[in-house]
Amino acid sequence: MKILKTYLLLPSAILLLTGFTWGFNTDSCKDALETANSLDTINDEAVRRQTEAKIISQCPDGAAAHFVNALQQERVSNFDGAIEEYRRTLQQAPTFARASGNLGLLYAQKGMNDEASVELSRGLSSIPDPSYHKALANIFSAQKVYPLAAYHYSEAGRKLTRDASIFIGLAEVYVAQNQPDKALEEYQRALAADPGAAKAHIGIAAIALQRGELDKALEQLKRGEAATPQNRELHLMLAGIYEKKGDTKLADYHSLLGGKSKLTPTAQKPAAPSQASGADNEIEALRTAIKEHPEDILAYEKLGHIYRAAGKETEAIEAYREAAHRNSANSDVYLNLGILQEKRGQIDEAVVAYKRAVKANPASAEAHLRLGDIRFSRGLFQEAVEQYSEFLKLRPESPDIHLKLARIFAKSKESGLAISSYNSVLSYSPNDGDANREIAALYTQRGDTEKAVTHYKKALAVHKDDSESRTALISIYVKSKQYEEITVLLKEAVELNPEDPVNHYKLGLIYDFKKEYDNAIVSYKKAIELKPDNARALNALGRLYMKTGRLSEAKETLEAAKKADPTMEETSVLLNNIRDEFNPEPRKISKGKKVKGKKGKKTLKKSKSKSKTKSPAKKK
Repeated sequence: MKILKTYLLLPSAILLLTGFTWGFNTDSCKDALETANSLDTINDEAVRRQTEAKIISQCPDGAAAHFVNALQQERVSNFDGAIEEYRRTLQQAPTFARASGNLGLLYAQKGMNDEASVELSRGLSSIPDPSYHKALANIFSAQKVYPLAAYHYSEAGRKLTRDASIFIGLAEVYVAQNQPDKALEEYQRALAADPGAAKAHIGIAAIALQRGELDKALEQLKRGEAATPQNRELHLMLAGIYEKKGDTKLADYHSLLGGKSKLTPTAQKPAAPSQASGADNEIEALRTAIKEHPEDILAYEKLGHIYRAAGKETEAIEAYREAAHRNSANSDVYLNLGILQEKRGQIDEAVVAYKRAVKANPASAEAHLRLGDIRFSRGLFQEAVEQYSEFLKLRPESPDIHLKLARIFAKSKESGLAISSYNSVLSYSPNDGDANREIAALYTQRGDTEKAVTHYKKALAVHKDDSESRTALISIYVKSKQYEEITVLLKEAVELNPEDPVNHYKLGLIYDFKKEYDNAIVSYKKAIELKPDNARALNALGRLYMKTGRLSEAKETLEAAKKADPTMEETSVLLNNIRDEFNPEPRKISKGKKVKGKKGKKTLKKSKSKSKTKSPAKKK
């Protein structure tokens, strides 16, 4: 009976000593699939690759392995191969939502919108991934299904707060629905996320023009020009405004930068094929000047700018290289050269260009940022820190870069610096869910549970479906024995994901521990209803039936648990104790009487062996 009491007290031990044990089964392929489903939560690249290798070794021909293969194909831009692997994944695991969602993203990239809509919707049925919402929003916007587009853009924007394209997309939906005030709000959110978002500047200016507010439109476009001087559409809008204001000189200038020449009033008819455009005339003039003065650095610089504005990137690179070869002191020359080289995948050349941009102008914030991003992508974290730090000296109100720094420090185990950087993020964006969750983890490591709880709560307030923050909070509350708080969190988890058997099982455990047996039974049964071979939930329910004296129901339930997982030791012990209750064996044996049972037979044989003589009667 001591063994039985030990197992009946297991819920308490589970809660108090381990903070729950949530696993379900030991089948290697099922384990691999569960691990694959959580790969997106692993931020460390080395750990992620090790985990992927483990998944493939666990079940090399299973759905999880095909899923990992798909991810690896995506990394090398083999999108057709990735699509094929995602399809194989879904053939074996049709309800694997992450595979459906990722497949939907690839279909959307290829323009297969009908197929994409189906798979993205399947993905979203279980995983509220903002990238799935964004892709669906783009599809519905293109199909002019504006209410659905607005819904999915809004859902995507809840998490992807720094993705300006989401807010621009939502603004364009509002423009199409003739709601300019709402559109302006979204364009402003886009600029808060990315001050260089040219489409947002253009969108705000377009609304101002519709309202006849030329000066407001002009002011907005000038801001856009300062942020993205190479945007041709922006220059053409500026040319149109200056033309309306009667400033033909500035109109001609911006038309040229926009890739079009401005025709004089006497030349309204189409130009002859041989007639060169204004940009071509300017290019030709600069080439002539260079022939006459080959060392004219300024001419090469201007030529590079014009080529870049006209979209002639190869010619722009050559012109910028000539200017750089002659030791141009213009930081923009090196910055623009680096941007074009990086765009072409010439990363090492881009690094050299950005370094020269910084040398020419140490206050070139964008050059520092681009150098930092390249260093970060290559795992050169110390160099990335140096460049990001220089960038932040110039543009301190950049929470996204503070966040990058914080993550680098966290990976390097420099928790003090990491916490300082996370606090910088939160000073600008106090409701940043990622920053709150990640700083909370650092406080937990330091043993400062009060601050950890505060930040985990903030993360959950921003995103109720943040399972990582919820699980971490539960763990803290378990250690401090705050069971009411645990119950509240688990109830919320069940409400958010009512089809997840794990959440119902966890809630059952806490009810069980609090001796709210009726509630515990309901939760365990729901977990079993959602997953009939749920061995842990079946075992917990059987154990609870025993505890409350419902032995026949306990026996039936525990036998189902044993069938679901024959290796579960606790189930076997509980079943044996039930059998003892139904079929008790005698415990004492008298020497002179007839004995029953194995133990009695052994005693009898022992007494016989001690006799020196055996009578015929005894032999019989």
